[in-house]
Amino acid sequence: MKHPDLPTWLEPQADSLEGYATILATTGVDHGLIGPREVPRLWSRHLLNSAVVVDPAAGLVAPGSRVADVGSGAGLPGLVWALARPDLSVTLIEPLLRRANFLQESVEYLGLADRVVVLRGRGEEVKAVWGSFDVVTARAVAPLGKLLGWTVPLLSTGGRLLALKGQQAADEITSAAAEILHFGLRDVEVIQIGAPWVDPPTTVVSAWLGAAQ
Repeated sequence: MKHPDLPTWLEPQADSLEGYATILATTGVDHGLIGPREVPRLWSRHLLNSAVVVDPAAGLVAPGSRVADVGSGAGLPGLVWALARPDLSVTLIEPLLRRANFLQESVEYLGLADRVVVLRGRGEEVKAVWGSFDVVTARAVAPLGKLLGWTVPLLSTGGRLLALKGQQAADEITSAAAEILHFGLRDVEVIQIGAPWVDPPTTVVSAWLGAAQ
């Protein structure tokens, strides 16, 4: 699928992102991972919506970070992040077999197997084997209070949670106050990023684990 105009920093990855967009628009639809109505807006609603979070100029994801994407589904945002940022090592965590198989096939087709791992399982099952991560993300998986239980245990001390959320992000933070306190998160905030490339901008809940450095 031909890409629209891209931010300058993403242009070197245009061909790879186009390849993934084609997979989503064909196999992704066939497997029920993307609705047919989403195909015309794959770039704006899904690919760019995910990619803008790892814009190097934004500074949300440090160079060389180890990233985990919990409940990766069709690979959003984790597979997009891996394509957009060749410096990142990404682990895609997906409990459903059909989705995990789709992710594995996509990783191999896109030539990412050297730095992208697909794990079939739940977030809480991963740490014992794979250790902790610098950044943990999730997109449209669960309300924040529940999501913290699946994501925060994967963070290293000083690591960052970046949860892609909708317009109710601030309300979710309020509702998750007890869980935020329980896990010792700090500097919990809503960040909007990506204008003018995505409209509305991508909404992200950012939180850090452990005491400030």
